[in-house]
Amino acid sequence: MEIIIIGAGGHAAELVDYIRFSNNVENNGLKVSVLGLLDDNFDNYLKYDFEFPFLGEISKHQIRHDVHYLIGIANLEYRKIFVEFFLKQGAKFFSYVHPSVSLSSTAKIGQGVVISPNVNLGPNTYVGDFSLVNSRVSLGHDSKIGRYNFLSPNVCFSGGTEVGDENLFGINSATIPGIRIGDRNKIMAGMTLEKNVGNDEVIFYRYKERISVIKV
Repeated sequence: MEIIIIGAGGHAAELVDYIRFSNNVENNGLKVSVLGLLDDNFDNYLKYDFEFPFLGEISKHQIRHDVHYLIGIANLEYRKIFVEFFLKQGAKFFSYVHPSVSLSSTAKIGQGVVISPNVNLGPNTYVGDFSLVNSRVSLGHDSKIGRYNFLSPNVCFSGGTEVGDENLFGINSATIPGIRIGDRNKIMAGMTLEKNVGNDEVIFYRYKERISVIKV
Protein backbone atom coordinates (compact mmCIF):
# COMPACT_ATOMS: atom_id res chain seq x y z
CA MET A 1 0.00 0.00 0.00
CA GLU A 2 1.24 3.48 -0.90
CA ILE A 3 0.56 6.28 1.58
CA ILE A 4 1.25 9.97 2.12
CA ILE A 5 1.65 11.23 5.68
CA ILE A 6 -0.07 14.51 6.55
CA GLY A 7 2.32 16.34 8.86
CA ALA A 8 6.08 16.17 9.29
CA GLY A 9 6.56 16.85 13.00
CA GLY A 10 7.15 14.63 16.00
CA HIS A 11 4.09 12.41 15.59
CA ALA A 12 4.85 11.89 11.90
CA ALA A 13 8.39 10.87 12.85
CA GLU A 14 6.97 8.25 15.21
CA LEU A 15 4.68 6.95 12.47
CA VAL A 16 7.63 6.56 10.12
CA ASP A 17 9.45 4.53 12.77
CA TYR A 18 6.37 2.34 13.31
CA ILE A 19 5.99 1.70 9.60
CA ARG A 20 9.68 0.91 9.17
CA PHE A 21 9.40 -1.64 11.99
CA SER A 22 6.22 -3.16 10.54
CA ASN A 23 7.77 -3.57 7.11
CA ASN A 24 10.70 -5.46 8.61
CA VAL A 25 8.56 -7.97 10.52
CA GLU A 26 8.66 -11.34 8.80
CA ASN A 27 5.34 -12.60 7.40
CA ASN A 28 3.63 -9.36 8.37
CA GLY A 29 1.63 -9.38 5.16
CA LEU A 30 0.80 -5.77 4.24
CA LYS A 31 3.81 -3.65 3.34
CA VAL A 32 3.44 0.12 3.48
CA SER A 33 5.34 2.39 1.10
CA VAL A 34 5.63 6.00 2.26
CA LEU A 35 5.65 8.28 -0.79
CA GLY A 36 6.43 11.38 1.27
CA LEU A 37 5.22 13.87 3.86
CA LEU A 38 3.23 17.10 3.81
CA ASP A 39 3.60 20.05 6.17
CA ASP A 40 2.96 23.79 6.09
CA ASN A 41 6.21 24.29 8.02
CA PHE A 42 9.27 22.98 6.14
CA ASP A 43 11.38 23.32 9.31
CA ASN A 44 9.40 20.46 10.85
CA TYR A 45 10.48 18.22 8.01
CA LEU A 46 14.13 19.26 8.31
CA LYS A 47 14.21 18.61 12.05
CA TYR A 48 13.66 14.85 11.74
CA ASP A 49 15.88 14.06 8.75
CA PHE A 50 13.23 11.93 7.05
CA GLU A 51 14.30 9.39 4.44
CA PHE A 52 11.16 10.15 2.43
CA PRO A 53 10.65 13.27 0.28
CA PHE A 54 8.90 16.46 1.28
CA LEU A 55 5.78 16.81 -0.89
CA GLY A 56 4.90 20.41 -0.12
CA GLU A 57 2.38 22.30 1.99
CA ILE A 58 -0.74 20.58 3.29
CA SER A 59 -3.02 23.44 2.32
CA LYS A 60 -1.78 23.41 -1.31
CA HIS A 61 -1.73 19.64 -1.82
CA GLN A 62 -3.72 18.21 -4.72
CA ILE A 63 -5.51 15.12 -3.43
CA ARG A 64 -4.46 11.86 -5.03
CA HIS A 65 -7.06 9.13 -5.35
CA ASP A 66 -4.58 6.36 -6.11
CA VAL A 67 -3.01 6.41 -2.63
CA HIS A 68 -4.09 6.41 1.02
CA TYR A 69 -3.35 9.10 3.59
CA LEU A 70 -2.26 8.79 7.22
CA ILE A 71 -2.77 11.72 9.57
CA GLY A 72 0.51 12.53 11.32
CA ILE A 73 -0.66 15.53 13.36
CA ALA A 74 -1.29 14.92 17.05
CA ASN A 75 -2.94 18.27 17.90
CA LEU A 76 -6.67 17.46 17.99
CA GLU A 77 -7.82 20.82 16.62
CA TYR A 78 -5.59 20.78 13.54
CA ARG A 79 -5.96 17.03 13.16
CA LYS A 80 -9.71 17.37 12.64
CA ILE A 81 -9.42 20.44 10.37
CA PHE A 82 -7.02 18.76 7.97
CA VAL A 83 -8.82 15.41 7.98
CA GLU A 84 -12.14 17.03 7.10
CA PHE A 85 -10.43 19.16 4.44
CA PHE A 86 -9.01 16.03 2.81
CA LEU A 87 -12.21 13.98 3.19
CA LYS A 88 -14.24 16.63 1.36
CA GLN A 89 -11.92 16.14 -1.60
CA GLY A 90 -12.37 12.39 -1.60
CA ALA A 91 -9.14 11.34 0.12
CA LYS A 92 -8.90 7.76 1.40
CA PHE A 93 -7.40 7.25 4.85
CA PHE A 94 -5.39 4.30 6.11
CA SER A 95 -5.65 2.86 9.65
CA TYR A 96 -2.33 1.73 11.09
CA VAL A 97 -2.03 -1.02 13.73
CA HIS A 98 1.45 -1.82 15.06
CA PRO A 99 2.43 -5.53 14.94
CA SER A 100 3.02 -5.59 18.71
CA VAL A 101 -0.64 -4.75 19.48
CA SER A 102 -2.69 -7.32 21.39
CA LEU A 103 -5.89 -7.18 19.37
CA SER A 104 -8.97 -9.19 20.29
CA SER A 105 -10.72 -10.89 17.39
CA THR A 106 -13.88 -8.96 18.36
CA ALA A 107 -12.22 -5.52 18.57
CA LYS A 108 -13.11 -3.03 15.82
CA ILE A 109 -11.22 -0.01 14.50
CA GLY A 110 -12.55 2.89 12.44
CA GLN A 111 -11.04 4.85 9.57
CA GLY A 112 -7.77 6.74 9.90
CA VAL A 113 -6.95 5.34 13.34
CA VAL A 114 -3.40 4.90 14.67
CA ILE A 115 -2.78 2.10 17.18
CA SER A 116 0.75 2.43 18.55
CA PRO A 117 3.14 -0.22 19.98
CA ASN A 118 2.19 -2.49 22.87
CA VAL A 119 -1.46 -1.46 23.01
CA ASN A 120 -4.10 -3.88 24.32
CA LEU A 121 -7.58 -3.83 22.77
CA GLY A 122 -9.81 -6.26 24.64
CA PRO A 123 -12.99 -8.10 23.60
CA ASN A 124 -15.76 -6.00 22.00
CA THR A 125 -13.71 -2.79 22.13
CA TYR A 126 -14.14 -0.08 19.50
CA VAL A 127 -11.86 2.80 18.46
CA GLY A 128 -13.62 5.48 16.43
CA ASP A 129 -12.44 7.24 13.28
CA PHE A 130 -9.21 9.28 13.41
CA SER A 131 -8.49 8.54 17.06
CA LEU A 132 -4.87 8.27 18.15
CA VAL A 133 -4.05 5.50 20.62
CA ASN A 134 -0.52 5.92 21.94
CA SER A 135 1.90 3.30 23.24
CA ARG A 136 0.96 0.95 26.08
CA VAL A 137 -2.70 2.01 26.20
CA SER A 138 -5.12 -0.64 27.45
CA LEU A 139 -8.83 -0.75 26.60
CA GLY A 140 -10.70 -3.22 28.77
CA HIS A 141 -13.52 -5.38 27.44
CA ASP A 142 -16.53 -3.56 25.94
CA SER A 143 -14.82 -0.15 26.05
CA LYS A 144 -15.76 2.16 23.21
CA ILE A 145 -14.28 5.49 22.14
CA GLY A 146 -15.63 7.86 19.51
CA ARG A 147 -13.96 10.01 16.87
CA TYR A 148 -10.87 12.23 17.12
CA ASN A 149 -9.78 11.14 20.58
CA PHE A 150 -6.17 11.39 21.79
CA LEU A 151 -5.04 8.75 24.27
CA SER A 152 -1.59 9.47 25.69
CA PRO A 153 0.85 6.69 26.63
CA ASN A 154 -0.19 4.36 29.47
CA VAL A 155 -3.87 5.37 29.50
CA CYS A 156 -5.97 2.54 30.93
CA PHE A 157 -9.74 2.18 30.47
CA SER A 158 -11.43 -0.39 32.64
CA GLY A 159 -14.17 -2.58 31.18
CA GLY A 160 -17.29 -0.90 29.84
CA THR A 161 -15.83 2.60 29.57
CA GLU A 162 -17.59 4.73 26.94
CA VAL A 163 -15.99 7.86 25.51
CA GLY A 164 -17.45 10.43 23.10
CA ASP A 165 -15.54 12.56 20.58
CA GLU A 166 -12.51 14.88 20.65
CA ASN A 167 -11.28 14.07 24.15
CA LEU A 168 -7.70 14.35 25.34
CA PHE A 169 -6.45 11.87 27.94
CA GLY A 170 -3.14 12.73 29.60
CA ILE A 171 -0.42 10.21 30.31
CA ASN A 172 -1.26 7.56 32.95
CA SER A 173 -4.92 8.59 33.20
CA ALA A 174 -7.46 5.83 33.84
CA THR A 175 -11.09 4.95 34.50
CA ILE A 176 -12.87 2.60 36.84
CA PRO A 177 -15.36 0.20 35.16
CA GLY A 178 -18.45 1.58 33.44
CA ILE A 179 -17.48 5.25 33.29
CA ARG A 180 -19.18 7.49 30.68
CA ILE A 181 -17.29 10.46 29.21
CA GLY A 182 -18.80 13.02 26.83
CA ASP A 183 -17.14 15.22 24.20
CA ARG A 184 -14.22 17.69 24.08
CA ASN A 185 -12.93 17.02 27.57
CA LYS A 186 -9.35 17.26 28.82
CA ILE A 187 -8.39 14.61 31.36
CA MET A 188 -5.07 15.64 32.83
CA ALA A 189 -2.13 13.33 33.44
CA GLY A 190 -2.49 10.80 36.24
CA MET A 191 -6.21 11.30 36.82
CA THR A 192 -8.36 8.28 37.68
CA LEU A 193 -11.99 8.91 36.75
CA GLU A 194 -14.36 7.57 39.39
CA LYS A 195 -17.51 9.29 38.10
CA ASN A 196 -19.00 10.22 34.74
CA VAL A 197 -17.82 13.32 32.86
CA GLY A 198 -20.06 15.57 30.72
CA ASN A 199 -18.86 17.81 27.89
CA ASP A 200 -16.18 20.52 27.67
CA GLU A 201 -14.68 19.84 31.09
CA VAL A 202 -11.10 19.88 32.35
CA ILE A 203 -10.48 17.20 34.96
CA PHE A 204 -7.64 17.96 37.35
CA TYR A 205 -7.51 17.24 41.06
CA ARG A 206 -5.00 19.60 42.58
CA TYR A 207 -5.12 17.98 45.99
CA LYS A 208 -5.39 14.25 46.50
CA GLU A 209 -6.12 12.47 49.72
CA ARG A 210 -3.22 10.31 50.83
CA ILE A 211 -3.92 7.19 52.83
CA SER A 212 -1.12 5.31 54.55
CA VAL A 213 -1.55 1.77 55.89
CA ILE A 214 0.72 0.96 58.82
CA LYS A 215 1.16 -2.65 59.80
CA VAL A 216 1.30 -3.22 63.55
